[in-house]
Amino acid sequence: MRPPAPAVLGLLLLMLLSPGEATKKPTPCKRCRELVDKFNQGMVDTAKKNFGGGNTAWEEKTLSKYEFSEVRLLEIMEGLCGTSDFECNHLVEEHEGLLETWWLRLKKKYPDLFEWFCVKTLKVCCAPGTYGPDCLACQGGSERPCSGNGHCSGDGSRQGDGSCRCHLGYRGPLCADCTDGYFNSLRNETHSICSACDESCKTCTGPTNRDCGQCEVGWAREDDACVECDSTCVGCTGEGPGQCKECLPGFSKESGQCTDIDECSLAEKPCLRRNENCYNTPGSFVCVCPEGFEEAEDVCVQTGPAGAEVTEASPTQPPSHEDL
Repeated sequence: MRPPAPAVLGLLLLMLLSPGEATKKPTPCKRCRELVDKFNQGMVDTAKKNFGGGNTAWEEKTLSKYEFSEVRLLEIMEGLCGTSDFECNHLVEEHEGLLETWWLRLKKKYPDLFEWFCVKTLKVCCAPGTYGPDCLACQGGSERPCSGNGHCSGDGSRQGDGSCRCHLGYRGPLCADCTDGYFNSLRNETHSICSACDESCKTCTGPTNRDCGQCEVGWAREDDACVECDSTCVGCTGEGPGQCKECLPGFSKESGQCTDIDECSLAEKPCLRRNENCYNTPGSFVCVCPEGFEEAEDVCVQTGPAGAEVTEASPTQPPSHEDL
């Protein structure tokens, strides 16, 4: 039997990789940017290297020569990539001549290495605020893409479509409009700032509960302001348990107010296991074995001395142990 072809092996390996692992490879622009960042850091690390005290005039003369020397370039280049970083080493090997040309002849004319190397020469990146193969301006312009309130798809790369992904609170093709729960606290020809509404508002025109265009769920309009419904309500017309439209489960209307139902006092007992005690809680109840008993499948089993009486606790007084 012949071994699988290399292409088949590559396909099998790709199938074994998780989606995250299969898409981890950085873009050409990111690789170029990382290389430039390392080069710039190398320039910082080698600045005034091996100088520090003594004959100042001699140092300045010698340092001036070292600053633009091939010796310094070589020191920077040697520190760009780790031995196991194949992508980085390949990029340096492929474009070593360009980096040398910039260092020796073009550095003063084009001081921004990223712009000269990645944007204009290799053409794998774009200037900030531009995107795509032709480095077109992002939505809203390259100076303030997406009105400063979002991220431009492909910004700074040769990818993407220039559309805006808006930050929280913003919407629209230019991220200049506010979503529900936010209002324009500032808007002019160049800027749009959205601020959060009061928690009582679903929509609003200002920061207080009197600026609500629509009340949030669990709130109701009363005297031109959105007020919070009582915790016992399902919908309300104002504050307090007497303003509920409906009551939460476990509560019922008595004298116009939502009042807790004491399930433990009902004729049909809610706790079904033998020897079990019932304790009423707001809107509900709990069933707990009394002290001296432990829980079994359908009964509270006595653990104390045989013949001891089972005492039924007050349904309004919570138990003292941790089962509740």
